Parts: sequence; structure tokens; C-alpha cells
Amino acid sequence: MNTMHSDLVASTAVATRHQADMNLAKKYASQGPRYTSYPTAPQFRPDFPMQQYRDWQNSDGDHQRAPLSLYLHVPFCSDICYYCACNKIVTRKKNAAQQYLKSLQHEIILQSELVGDQRPITQMHWGGGTPTYLDHAQITELMHLLASHFRLLDKGYREYSIEIDPRTVENSTIALLKGVGFNRISLGIQDFDPLVQKAVNRVQSYPQIASLVDCIRAHNFRSLSFDLIYGLPHQDRHTMTETLGKVISLRPDRIACYNYAHLPERFSSQRAIDRLSLPEPNEKLLLHEIISHTLQDAGYLHIGMDHYVMPQDELAVAQGEGRLQRNFQGYSLHMADDLLGLGVSSISQIGDFYLQNERELDAYYQLLDAGALPVTRGCRVNDDDKLRRHIIMTLISELKLDISDCNRQFGIDFSHMFQRQLDQLAPMVADQLLEISENTISVTKRGRPFLRNICMLFDAYLGAHKGDESAPKFSATV
Repeated sequence: MNTMHSDLVASTAVATRHQADMNLAKKYASQGPRYTSYPTAPQFRPDFPMQQYRDWQNSDGDHQRAPLSLYLHVPFCSDICYYCACNKIVTRKKNAAQQYLKSLQHEIILQSELVGDQRPITQMHWGGGTPTYLDHAQITELMHLLASHFRLLDKGYREYSIEIDPRTVENSTIALLKGVGFNRISLGIQDFDPLVQKAVNRVQSYPQIASLVDCIRAHNFRSLSFDLIYGLPHQDRHTMTETLGKVISLRPDRIACYNYAHLPERFSSQRAIDRLSLPEPNEKLLLHEIISHTLQDAGYLHIGMDHYVMPQDELAVAQGEGRLQRNFQGYSLHMADDLLGLGVSSISQIGDFYLQNERELDAYYQLLDAGALPVTRGCRVNDDDKLRRHIIMTLISELKLDISDCNRQFGIDFSHMFQRQLDQLAPMVADQLLEISENTISVTKRGRPFLRNICMLFDAYLGAHKGDESAPKFSATV
């Protein structure tokens, strides 16, 4: 009888807590940036001061030998995934990649002339699209090209990662990737439920993934990551629980769980998704809770907004030491201040500059054929941007902000400068999403799903387009 009574009390407590969280989801329902940068990409402008960027690159300074991260974008996919919001080109004509590689070679040469060959490449990531759309010879050629123009590392600590589509790679591809220098692999899983997979046009079986994982482990890659998405059509608490069970059985080192952003007016492929099949916001928040509790019960640590890692993983150590960073590839170790993006639509963060390449492939080709860098938008950050970027990125990476450190580092009086924001945070403190002391702002476990809402209060640009129909459209924060 006592056991039954205890179970009833526990069940009632869970239901009460869940209802409270649902009320919070409604209260803070909003749209906002994902903060992979600050200022965010909508603030990039075509009148970007390119000559200032060139002058800075050519000037003497520590940046000439400082570590550098590379991002390389391969836009091609053989099939379309309906949920995808990436810059992509869906084609099965494999010769499409050849022209792209030719133009990419021109860009690599032009950028390397600016950057120089003295900066060690401590991090590199190939994304897409589908990088393994390239055949073995093209992957090898591209890696050799990068090695001949940048200082790639073959020993010491480095993080060279690549995204692969499990449906399109053979065991021989895994062996090739290890042979050319990659030491981390990211698999796009999204969901294991057959109905969900069919609804988003990405069908891949658990045995298929398990076999690939065995092959990756046999080749001694340093790390294996899975990408999952919650908020997809037909997902519910039961399908998510089953998917997580299968994920946990494969024990990836890192798991990224992304909140699906349904923006069919911006991404035409999403129009194939029936809006009525999508989970409601309260169900979506429940999926987030299930993910968080299930993965942590399985031994994973919750890092930042949406990543889970094994306790021994470098990201867990980095967060504890304040070396975790968030950029256009998600969370990573802070091994380099600068990120150079290569390929169509790629974004660079170098010095005080953000630069974005042309997003349309034909225009990208034309610029490089004319001997010009394909940069078409960007911005130079000012002192206020740097301060707000520090606040937002620290909160999103470390889940806390040292106010006294902010005062010291930027020569400000935080409480005076951000009095309005502190007042706006007060309801979040009352809702137990935050704790604020004299010197610290800390995000609670309950507040993690609302991190974007918290950071938005420190974004100086969000109110600038109020009432303007041309204002940037963002995804739902919860």
C-alpha cells in the first residue's frame, strides 16, 4: 500500500511539473536566432568593408601565426530531406561536383594568399549538403589541395571532422576518410522511427547504422557524433523513447539534438511536410525533456543548449574549463579564434569581421572565374557587438556569466549598462529559469530550453526591424 501511495505521489509530482513547464512554453513562446554568431547573419550587409578586411589580413600581428579553423561546404545531395534548411543542391549528376571543385580550388588559392601558410589548422569540418557526395578521388584531391595551401597538422591535437550520410557510404569510404586525415565523424540520424523517416524522406534502418558504426570504430576514429532532430512530423513521446533507446545502444561519443524549425515560406522542401503532423509546442517541450532525462540517465552530460557528451569527452572538459565555444558548426573546443569558411554560402569569422560567400552557385562560379573572392556580405563588429557577443556566447556555452569578469574585460558597469535587461530577466528568475547574484547570472536546468529567450534580451538588433515586414524571420525558440 505504501509503495502504491509513493508511486501515485511521484506520478502526480511529475504531471504537475510537466504542466508547469507547458505553461512556461506558452508564456515564452517566441521566434529568435539560434546564435551561432553575434551579430547574426541577417545583420550582414552587401556594403561590407572588404578593403578593411584585406588591410587587416596583410598587417603585421599575432594573427599571422595564430591557430585557424577551416569550414568547407559541399552543397550537393543525391536526395532531398524535407526538413533540411541548409544551402544544398539536389542532383544525382555526379559530374556537378567537378566544376565545383575547380572553383573551390580558385577560392582556396585566393584565400590562402590572404591568410598565409603559417597558421596551424587545429580544426577542420566538412559540411553540406553531403560531403561524401564526392567520390574517393575527389575527396583525396581536395584534401591534398588544402594541405598544399594551408598548414594542416598530421600530429598533435587536431579535430578534423566530416558529416556523412549513412545511406550513401561504403566501408571503403570510412577507410579512405581515416586515411586522408579525418579523426571525427558525424552521422545524420535524425530519428529511427519508420513513419517519421518516411515523412521527411530520409529512410535508413537501425541495422544499416549499426553496421556503419562498427566500421567507424574498427578504424579507430577519435570520436563519433550523432545528429538528432526533435519536432519532426509524427514524433511523439513513444517514438522518441524508442529512438533514444537505439541511439544509446550504439553509444556515440557526442549527440546533438536540434529543435526542428518549420519555415516553409523560406525553405521550399519543407512544404512537403504536413504541418498538422508536427508536434504542438507543448509536446515538443516534452520531447526535449524526454531527450534530456533519458540521455543523462544513460550517462551523458548535457552541454550547452542541445549537445550531450560522454563524461570523458573533450567538450565536457572544455565546458568545465571555460574553453567551450559555439559557432556555425555548433559547439566545439575553443582551439582557434578565427574560422575561415570555404565554398558556396560559407561564413567566416576572422578578427573583427564576419564574411559570407555568395549563396547562389552560378554567381559563386562567376565571381571566381573573374578572379574575385566570392564574398558578397559581411560586417565588421564594433565594441558594443563584442561585449554582447561575449555575454550571449558565454551564456550559451557555459550556462553562466561572470558579471565582474565582464566589468573587468570590457571596462563597464554591467548593472548600470544592462539595468533594463536585468529588469526583464526578473520574471525568468521568478519562474526558476535563472539565478542572479551580484556577480553571476546562472541558467538553471529548467531554464535550458529557454536559453535563446534569455540571450535575446541582450541582442541589440532584434528591436531594430519591429513592424517591418522585411524583418528577418526566425524559428520558434521553444
